[in-house]
Amino acid sequence: MSSETTGASYASAGVDIEAGDRAVELMKEWVKKTGRPEVLGGLGGFAGLFDASALKRYERPLLASATDGVGTKVDIARRLGVYDTIGHDLVAMVMDDIVVCGAEPLFMTDYICVGKVHPERVAAIVKGIAEGCVLAGCALIGGETAEHPGLLGEDDFDVAGAGTGVVEADRLLGPDRIRTGDAVIAMAASGLHSNGYSLVRHVLLDRAGLPLEGHVEDLGRTLGEELLEPTRIYSLDCLALIRTTEVHAFSHVTGGGLAANLARVIPDGLHAVVDRSTWTPAPVFDLVAKTGDVERLELEKTLNMGVGMIAIVPEESVDVALATLADRGLDAWVAGEIIDRGEHTTGAALVGDHA
Repeated sequence: MSSETTGASYASAGVDIEAGDRAVELMKEWVKKTGRPEVLGGLGGFAGLFDASALKRYERPLLASATDGVGTKVDIARRLGVYDTIGHDLVAMVMDDIVVCGAEPLFMTDYICVGKVHPERVAAIVKGIAEGCVLAGCALIGGETAEHPGLLGEDDFDVAGAGTGVVEADRLLGPDRIRTGDAVIAMAASGLHSNGYSLVRHVLLDRAGLPLEGHVEDLGRTLGEELLEPTRIYSLDCLALIRTTEVHAFSHVTGGGLAANLARVIPDGLHAVVDRSTWTPAPVFDLVAKTGDVERLELEKTLNMGVGMIAIVPEESVDVALATLADRGLDAWVAGEIIDRGEHTTGAALVGDHA
């Protein structure tokens, strides 16, 4: 009598539990590198544990949380078969939102959804997340890998993450601190970061048909290498500014562009004016604009245009702030100022033309 079974199984439905277990084993070494003393246990539990008694040193600790993904940039990684940088982008998108209020990043969890679990591929994604967590100063305390056959193709995947940070209540940054005459300091982006890729892909790949493997002279490398350049993680840079000088607010430049994100931290009655002539965007922005005949307003409300983070500081803090960022190897400059525009007017505007 045959011992073979003909009934349906999880495996026959497309889910490979053994491959998932293998992926967990491969990623453990990378997760271990993100450890902080407050983290308890390791991978394999139902929940990640963080010792909250570490927050006793705060008078009134405020927890800051954020969640995000990296959008359609994952399509570039999939097409090129490069999986160890997209996690870096994920950490940047989450933790740079958290640091905006002055919070120190504490820990993060991730969610990786795939059409089919390829253990080495999943481990490469987690490697990137772990390396990003080290750069942000936070721990990776848990996550989930989900296999969705039938909904995603075998090579398709997506990533998302959530993070938590902490800030002393009386050191919370934001609109309430901003004053007329404050300086707007721009911090250089590493490239496109992780926003606007639906436009970028439409223009460069779908319409122009440019090959990802093709060398682009103006970029000095292949198009794929440029599009996969990891998002800069500013968390520790921002915390260094807070330690060395007075900071009133930060703004993380993501979807919506510089003006829209800067406007989110400007209080009623004040206006941020940013002078385009203070910097020259990297060549990739010009490539998108010219290849797709994209109007400047459309470009600026979609892409970061070379500025990934903004710090708003009092005028007397400018020199120390710029020196601090320079010491950390980050290109930064005074890009504008805060002006009074009347009680019921608020927002941000870009003026002038790029250098």
